Amino acid sequence: MKNVLLIGMGKFGRTLGEKLLEMGEEVMIVDKNEDVVNSLAPKYTNALIANCMNEENLRALDVPSFDVCVVAISEDFQSSLEITSLLHDLGAKRVVSKAATEIQRKFLLRAGADEVIYPDKDIAEKLAIRLNSSNVINYIDLDAEYSIFEISLPAKWKGKKLAEVNPRGKYGMNILTIKRGVSVVYSLDADTVFEEGDQLVVFGNTEKILAFTNKNRG
Repeated sequence: MKNVLLIGMGKFGRTLGEKLLEMGEEVMIVDKNEDVVNSLAPKYTNALIANCMNEENLRALDVPSFDVCVVAISEDFQSSLEITSLLHDLGAKRVVSKAATEIQRKFLLRAGADEVIYPDKDIAEKLAIRLNSSNVINYIDLDAEYSIFEISLPAKWKGKKLAEVNPRGKYGMNILTIKRGVSVVYSLDADTVFEEGDQLVVFGNTEKILAFTNKNRG
């Protein structure tokens, strides 16, 4: 269980907070809007009405006691930037800030954010990849070159064994698991046979996997 300080309860902050609660995390929310905090307070471990641009207000929260501090403000970039910097100066273990543009992301990193999320860009990139290839169900970037993809089984692989297809040798893809209906095939070996409807979770070079999925459209 992690102890999370969540600053800013707009649409993004609320969605994040609810998901963290579902996962069993302890979440303290802070927002300067009294009505917003009062409406959400019953759900959370702690809730505070405060302007976090005030260093004393932040200091009173014992920032270093939280596992991660999230600055979920993007409509007021100056506030987001200053709060990020203050959290860093007050000894936050990890600061994650939300950006609305690439320029904001760069400034937030310079201000002390350990990670900057850029939801609009992330969603747009994922949608573009899914639209580009009907075989791509989902994907996660690991770095600039490598990703984990969930893809539909290429039709020509149906009924064939893993060793026969040899995805690693031929296509540079490592198959991590197979999602088969409501179950997951975790233990794969050379004799594993691909079945119709299989969804493959694969790891490899992003460009190579995208090229493969475009060539093998469903």
